[in-house]
Amino acid sequence: MALAFLGSQHAGRTEIVRTMRAASHRGRMHSIPVGMARFPARGILTGAVALAAVAGQRRTLGYAWRSLRRSSTATRAVNSEYDFDLFTIGGGSGGVRGSRWAASQFGVKVGLAELPFAIVSTKLTAGGLGGTCVIRGCVPKKLLIYGSHLPEDIKDASGYGWTLPEGTKPELDWGKLIEAKDAEVTRLNGIYKRLLDGAGVQHFEGYARVVDPHTVEVNGKRYTAKYICVATGGRATKLQIPGCDLDGVLTSDEALALPKKPEKLVVIGGGYIAVEFAGYFHGYGSEVHLVFRGDKPLRGFDDDIREHLLELLKVRGIHVHAGENPLSIEEAGDGKLKFKTDKGTELVVDNVMFATGRKPSSQDLGLEEAGVEVDPKSGKILVDEYSRTNVESIFAIGDVTDRIQLTPVALMEGMAMAKTMFGEGPQKPDYDNVPSAIFSQPPCGTCGLSEADAAKKYGSVDVYLTKFKPMKHTMPTGRGEEEKMMMKLICVSEGFEHAGKVVGCHMVGAEAGEMMQGIGIAMKAGATKADFDATIGIHPTAAEEWCTMRTKTRTTTAADVSK
Repeated sequence: MALAFLGSQHAGRTEIVRTMRAASHRGRMHSIPVGMARFPARGILTGAVALAAVAGQRRTLGYAWRSLRRSSTATRAVNSEYDFDLFTIGGGSGGVRGSRWAASQFGVKVGLAELPFAIVSTKLTAGGLGGTCVIRGCVPKKLLIYGSHLPEDIKDASGYGWTLPEGTKPELDWGKLIEAKDAEVTRLNGIYKRLLDGAGVQHFEGYARVVDPHTVEVNGKRYTAKYICVATGGRATKLQIPGCDLDGVLTSDEALALPKKPEKLVVIGGGYIAVEFAGYFHGYGSEVHLVFRGDKPLRGFDDDIREHLLELLKVRGIHVHAGENPLSIEEAGDGKLKFKTDKGTELVVDNVMFATGRKPSSQDLGLEEAGVEVDPKSGKILVDEYSRTNVESIFAIGDVTDRIQLTPVALMEGMAMAKTMFGEGPQKPDYDNVPSAIFSQPPCGTCGLSEADAAKKYGSVDVYLTKFKPMKHTMPTGRGEEEKMMMKLICVSEGFEHAGKVVGCHMVGAEAGEMMQGIGIAMKAGATKADFDATIGIHPTAAEEWCTMRTKTRTTTAADVSK
């Protein structure tokens, strides 16, 4: 494919190919991939001379390839029966990545539509490049979580000999905090625009709809495209109970932009968003009540994570109302709200936040009129393993498909989609062993299967589990119990297919996300329990525990979990 493409009869392209070949032969380097070309293996240069030669050749080839790509794009645009090769609706992480990848890697003409930037989104008028994750999700949440740890850090310092003058304590300027957070996400929104511009993607600001399998409409103007990608993400939902639309009732969108810190807050929900927001509001000094209908938070995660985090939430001082359903919200005067549950709980609070899930944003996009199948209950766009809908020219990626709702997964789906459309053949996203983190306090990390799911899939698994006080809190910080760590490793039992393979790792404790990224690489490479045991730990760290768990806690079989 590369040789056929480079062998174009266009005179300008022919000259570029000559330049690339000349640069290749001058270097006499070992085979080094650069773009779609490779250096022939004809000799060895050493030291600084080799590095300089590689750098020079990379620049030469880079300039040539970019020129060739621009030439190709222009030729495609002139000869194409469509305005664009790809038009993407939605400028979140997945939509931007898929569009950039298609334009930069395959030299195709790409358009992308996204609503104007705003901190809090609306369905039809406010959004912004970067989408939920960058503007009103992962990034701002993590920034606020960082700041919420400061009171704990000050308390921990006393265990290490630090003191403050009597009566002195830090004061929180909530307005300054939110202003700084808003400035950072605004900066990131601008970076996303520059990334699109740099890749040659044409950006349209406005609400887009699908007109037919090859046409989209933005701000009343229609554009044709060989392929259409729907990457509109999801929107936070509220339970439709009395009072759910009163002032002061929030979703995660509004909770990240509150002009005033709530002194008392109810968070409804037991998922990862609920425990994350409950944790950081508590860290800033709010009285937090976490209400969920199950017996434990984090439904769908490994049971030991759920049990351990529940215990620590209570120890830290978050008021947990398990097994309760929200009944109603009423105005209570003086800007307060009265919140009631079906178990008789009544709370007068400043705000009530719904963290009860997100729904795919697939409505009012013209999908049904274009023949695209949408699940009538959930609203998710139905796609095959290549992210293609039942309409051959229309694809969908990210949260609007409700597969795995994680930003890096949407990025993977976007790149795989671009390769399927314009590469050498179809490529499936790979959903095995996707590591993730829950930025609760303390955080959780997970990769692979839960104990129950692993036992069902493999027949029998061995479980290694440890709990311990982290080294930092062996000093007299007074917080050892609320920071207690748990690590759990699951591998296939001897005598079963794939014996010894590590199929699940789960933890609760400081730096869980950082550890789990490395664990994810090992599991993706097919690591076994013997590989973990043979790895030398870094001492003294909490992470070395992954290499020292030698005593099996239990064996769980498929029969055990089917009871």
